[in-house]
Amino acid sequence: MDQKVINLYDSYTHSHISRKEFMKKLAILTGSTALALAILPSLESNYAAAATVNDDEVFSEEITFPGADGDMGGLFAMPKGNKKKLGAVVVIHENRGLTPHIKDVTKRVAKAGFLALGVDALKAFGGTPEDENKGRELIGKLDPEKNLQNYLKALAFLRAHPLGNGKTGCVGFCWGGGMANKLAVNDPLLNAAVAYYGSQVKAEEVPSIKANLLLHYGGLDERINAGIPAYEQALKTNNINYQSYVYQGVNHAFNNDTSPTRYNEAAAKLAWQRTIDLFKKKLG
Repeated sequence: MDQKVINLYDSYTHSHISRKEFMKKLAILTGSTALALAILPSLESNYAAAATVNDDEVFSEEITFPGADGDMGGLFAMPKGNKKKLGAVVVIHENRGLTPHIKDVTKRVAKAGFLALGVDALKAFGGTPEDENKGRELIGKLDPEKNLQNYLKALAFLRAHPLGNGKTGCVGFCWGGGMANKLAVNDPLLNAAVAYYGSQVKAEEVPSIKANLLLHYGGLDERINAGIPAYEQALKTNNINYQSYVYQGVNHAFNNDTSPTRYNEAAAKLAWQRTIDLFKKKLG
């Protein structure tokens, strides 16, 4: 697919332009409204293809835990039949909420040998809606400070979990990648933070980071990648333990296997292996 079309969709999903305006621009790029409508399904997520982990491999359940202002919710998962204390990981969704894809990612973390909690940041609005466009609208209405505190509460919940070993990590994607960076700044007890194509924190915040960082970027993701040089310079200046990888020729959201035009299998598998390797090293 034309990279200009993918870039337009990325811009739409990370801005406040209306769907009507997006479709108008897409029709211009493709040459007609009919063609725009024809390619739209390949741009949007196909959640029917979300599940890759079955119930024979992991135990999972919807739970609530104390948040900053009332109960928060999410999907808790762990290896089936586990009898030992495990490291725990908070999974942070994209800007659409706790979608079927992110629930499956939560189960993938559990399958790899960890307690996993996919937090639903939209719990305050009644939970993630089925319509991902509505989910994206609601994300923009979250109180940033309360949202940060809710994720810090999630980490605290996992540290105190009777099946946990007290060590915690986080992994976030897109909007969640930015949150993973923020958690690294704001939680001195965090052992490992993995950010997939996430916005970077300010240079003056970097000295507060104690966690090991793993940063994944798509080579074609100009919007997010613009912040890499300043972030890496600050990380180096402050002697933060980090690894950063730019996967050439792939787009923002390359890990999302329900988004066919942006998913890249080779990059996703390599990044995931590096992610799990870090968690095994720091949370075991």
